[in-house]
Amino acid sequence: MSLPLPDPFSPPRSRAGRPARLGVVPTVVALLAGLLTAADRADAGFSPSPSPSVTPAALPSPSPSLSASPSPRGGTFTVVAAGDIAAQCTASSSSCAHAKTAAQVQAINPEFVLTMGDNQYDRGTIDDYRKYYDTTWGKFKNKTRPTAGNHESYDPAGFEAGYKSYFGAIAFPNGKSWYSFDRGNWHFIALDSNLFDRTAQIDWLRADLAATTRGCVAAYWHHPLFSSGEHGDDPVSRPVWQILYDDGADLVLNGHDHHYERFGPQNPSGKADPNGPVELLGGMGGAESYKIKNVRPNSRFRLSGTSGVVKLTFTDSTFSWQLIGTDGKVKDTSPTYACH
Repeated sequence: MSLPLPDPFSPPRSRAGRPARLGVVPTVVALLAGLLTAADRADAGFSPSPSPSVTPAALPSPSPSLSASPSPRGGTFTVVAAGDIAAQCTASSSSCAHAKTAAQVQAINPEFVLTMGDNQYDRGTIDDYRKYYDTTWGKFKNKTRPTAGNHESYDPAGFEAGYKSYFGAIAFPNGKSWYSFDRGNWHFIALDSNLFDRTAQIDWLRADLAATTRGCVAAYWHHPLFSSGEHGDDPVSRPVWQILYDDGADLVLNGHDHHYERFGPQNPSGKADPNGPVELLGGMGGAESYKIKNVRPNSRFRLSGTSGVVKLTFTDSTFSWQLIGTDGKVKDTSPTYACH
């Protein structure tokens, strides 16, 4: 499905009133870098050093007229994210994974929850939402900021009808299935990749990015541009990636393929690029696992056959995360990244 872009195509530009991005990685990140592998240090923007201490890659010094960090916005906060969640099973079944992933959300007690689509299988009907999703992940409904997946579009009652009926204004705060919100120095953008061919959503995204004054940007939706799983890369997301890349966005979260995967910073062509967003694929929220099929060039870590949730930690200038399995154990830890 091709995506018509508005004419003329807007060139990259800075957002009026937005605080300058950091040019210096905080000291604490530099200290943490000593614990990372060489590949992960490269991901996070560090250069290898022959000395025992690890220092950030040389970066231009900030202008004397600018602060080295944004004005305090709200400090550290925790978010849980996952996609591809509620199979048609309940906690009474020992094999029901979404009941177990919900238990981890409850244990983490995040400030809010992000879902990356396919919240309810198989067709996202309101009856199934009430019978399955609501009995587990519904406990966090009031602090969930969801997006829709392709299974929400299969509802015989209408396109995304059950999804809209269940989440209501939470998922459609302005009457549309795309929206944004702020926390601290972060701007979060929820998109509907079922409708990436709609000019209205693309126009809104450009205007939303131009209007934000926050220093860090995260966007999330269902279909990933890059995936090593059974579905593989989905080009429907490429024009949106280009807009986010041109704007200097920091983090992209997706689902659709039922595995966990993290990528190094990259551009919309899939080439390693420190100026590009980091993609996190978190399709292990409870649905049946998919296999890893074709490892993408910039993939840094992949795990299939494990259900869990992603515990993200945000500060006013950095982000990192851990994959928490249904047994409560850490399955993967990302590097700590600085916002662009």
